[in-house]
Amino acid sequence: MAAYILRRLLLMIPTLFGIMLVTFIITQFVPGGPVERMIAQIQGHGAGEEVSAPAPTDLYQGARGLDRERIAQLKKLYGFDKPPAERFVSMMKHYLMFDFGTSYYHHEGVVQLVISKLPVSMSLGFWSFLIVYAVCVPLGIKKAVRDGSRFDIATSTIILVGYAIPGFVLAILLIVLFGGGSFWSVFPLRGLVSDNWHELGLMSKILDYLWHMVLPVTSMAVGSLAVMTLLTKNSFLEEIRKQYVLTARAKGLGENQVLYRHVFRNAIIPIITGFPGSFITAFFTGSLLIETIFSLDGMGLLAYDSIMNRDYPVVLGTLYFFTIIGLVSRLLSDLSYVLVDPRITFESMER
Repeated sequence: MAAYILRRLLLMIPTLFGIMLVTFIITQFVPGGPVERMIAQIQGHGAGEEVSAPAPTDLYQGARGLDRERIAQLKKLYGFDKPPAERFVSMMKHYLMFDFGTSYYHHEGVVQLVISKLPVSMSLGFWSFLIVYAVCVPLGIKKAVRDGSRFDIATSTIILVGYAIPGFVLAILLIVLFGGGSFWSVFPLRGLVSDNWHELGLMSKILDYLWHMVLPVTSMAVGSLAVMTLLTKNSFLEEIRKQYVLTARAKGLGENQVLYRHVFRNAIIPIITGFPGSFITAFFTGSLLIETIFSLDGMGLLAYDSIMNRDYPVVLGTLYFFTIIGLVSRLLSDLSYVLVDPRITFESMER
């Protein structure tokens, strides 16, 4: 086991390096980088304005624009005066120490910036994850037991309709219906908590927070219900049709005993093994459209702003961090196979 984990950890190094290298190369060819944006911003002051701001803004000299010397100073300011290979090596050295630098756009440390955005994404991800698993597992089992019944057909229709509706469309529909759009004003529409949240008691704070989560979490979770429900149903159906189930029934065991003593521990394996990756991913991902619609400033909005503003420290720093998380979650998923199913060994996983 230790040897397998060590090999997987060592394999993460070239994988991470390759992802960062490809992304870094792509950023070198994207037009409108930070230097070009700063030049455009400086020249946008106009010839008649006196620019008194520090750093790059004092390089502007009226209608003459920026000469090569001053453009070179801008490149040095952002570190673009060095060859790409040297910049990449320097960047990776800092990233090994989890030093991601400072955002060009927000003028704040990348780590502090990400930490400030995580509560929103963690709130959305955690509750969506919890609702999906709490609803889909028992629903999928019920559908497998009653396969082909009216209940099975009706629930399949409902969840597939929900799957077909994009999350942002559902969000707008919920706002129109329950957010004071055209019908009822039941749920709040902005932020994680109310403006007077700090003045509320403990229980009132909890209720206020949960009340704000209803619409955005519903918009995010509905689309995932179909996938997890059908996965659970198909997994249980496959086990129910196996010979050992017929044998257990022939011995006189009741349906609940057959289902939860024998079928459950085998059928639940594909669901449990995906649990670590889903759990970790839910905490650190954001949804741009959902966050925008409900005025939630989370990781999704940060990622979009960083890409549009060529904020490379944020783009590359968060990519490095989340790639590590993704690789570790994949390792945990593989380890869970062995822990949950004794028929699987590390030797068989390496083949």
